Amino acid sequence: MNKKYSIGFFLVTILALVLISGAYRFSYEKAKERSLEEQKTETKQEQAVAAEGEASKEEGYYLVDINGYIVVYLSDKKTIYEYTDILVDELPVSVQTEIETGKYVEDIQTLYGFLENYSS
Repeated sequence: MNKKYSIGFFLVTILALVLISGAYRFSYEKAKERSLEEQKTETKQEQAVAAEGEASKEEGYYLVDINGYIVVYLSDKKTIYEYTDILVDELPVSVQTEIETGKYVEDIQTLYGFLENYSS
């Protein structure tokens, strides 16, 4: 009788180990699938953000006089893109009047070309 209990206990232990390993394997596969889905979602979001950022770069910039210095705003005229150390008083008069009214610059190359010309 003692031998029957030992065999029964052994079979129950083996069955429990098989069930536990199966459950672990199942949960591991589910976690792996979720991780892959999250990575795909993050990649799509990063691409969307990059596309939005590229679109805003093409919209243009405004150069404005703030406290005697040139400040670069994005095309919405609310978001500051860059502060500069360029004093408005040191610019030619024609450029000063453009800056006072908000000089529009179409692209980043033109913007940095302007800033390089008048800095230093």
